[in-house]
Amino acid sequence: MAVAVVGATMLVGALVMLAFVDKSLSAQAADAAEIRAGEVVATEGSLKAEAQVLDPTEEFVQVLRDGQVVASSENVSGLPLLASPSTGEHIRLDDVPFTNAPFIVASAAQGDLVAVVGRNIDDEVDAAATVRKALLFGVPLLLLVVGVVTWWIVGRTLRPVEDIRKEVEQISAREMSRRVPTAPGSDEITRLAATMNRMLDRLQTSQVRQRQLVSDASHELRSPVAAIRQHAEVADTHPNATNVEELASAVLIETERLQRLVEDLLLLARLDEGAENDATEIDLDDLVLAEANRLRRMTTADVDTTNVEAGRVRGDAVALERMTRNLAENAKRYSRRHIALGLSEENGQVLLSVEDDGPGIPAEDRERVLQRFVRLDESRGRKTGGVGLGLAIVREVAESHGGSCALGESRLGGLRVEIRLPTD
Repeated sequence: MAVAVVGATMLVGALVMLAFVDKSLSAQAADAAEIRAGEVVATEGSLKAEAQVLDPTEEFVQVLRDGQVVASSENVSGLPLLASPSTGEHIRLDDVPFTNAPFIVASAAQGDLVAVVGRNIDDEVDAAATVRKALLFGVPLLLLVVGVVTWWIVGRTLRPVEDIRKEVEQISAREMSRRVPTAPGSDEITRLAATMNRMLDRLQTSQVRQRQLVSDASHELRSPVAAIRQHAEVADTHPNATNVEELASAVLIETERLQRLVEDLLLLARLDEGAENDATEIDLDDLVLAEANRLRRMTTADVDTTNVEAGRVRGDAVALERMTRNLAENAKRYSRRHIALGLSEENGQVLLSVEDDGPGIPAEDRERVLQRFVRLDESRGRKTGGVGLGLAIVREVAESHGGSCALGESRLGGLRVEIRLPTD
């Protein structure tokens, strides 16, 4: 394509240049002939003497009066008028009787005299032919050079693209750690390689998280399923020794635990997929106060809501409600006597905080506890520690709404969970 474009451009340029050279050389000869004709008719001496030329092969002169030839140079003596250009007009003659060379003819008039002068343009024709031959051989050669250089440059430029293609073709689900080669610099291909590597990083992270989720979910689901099966087997083996109410209660407890786990997993899967929900205006303070009332019914701890102010965000009502519920459940699970809920707006953000007076979380474990299925040593019990998805869901809901989740030390002595969400 580059050769075709350059070739078409050079062809047009060559034609224009040839036309310009030919016209320029002919114009110079015509101007010289016109000047000579003016000198002939302006003479005050003999027309016959003035009409003579120094080189009969280079010039001829014919002088007219009333349309008749009254004087001429010896090389055209006795010949009729060879051409009759108007003043300012130039005529080319290719069949001059005394020579085979082409001539350019111009005229000048004064009174009743008209001088017609012809100038040999053989040299000009040869010069134009030389230029034409140079272009005939030079343009193809230049095109060849352009083609070779372009092919080499494009091939060298696109070689990294081929390397990227080959590497990507080798990457499979079992080799997600492979990365495409990157060259030094900051051109488009280097940025493409860097972008693809970041994409592969995200894919590998997602794959690792999916595998971990499947592994951890399988492990966590096994416990309630095994407990339900155990109770069912005992009831089947010893029906007379089985209390239906105890069996129903045990199965109900494990079923509720199983249901909560499945709902948490479905929510996490939806957040991982980045599923878009119908965003609505949510009064976050209503959700916080509703959870505070629920906590007061379920625990003897003091629940402080004096710092809850109005705060409105835009988002998924179900996910935000789950986030608030998990924060409240976490505070209830580890608090001793006090729980504090706070909500305020500042700098275009809604700040939600939940504090308790429990054992807290060491600084080195705060980031780790926000990951899925992570439980600290003191909270591994089935009744106290859950399955390790509560705070992970809190953080992912916050981040899916453009916010953040941070853990710190509470003024009550335990844990402080701080959620920041944009107001729009």
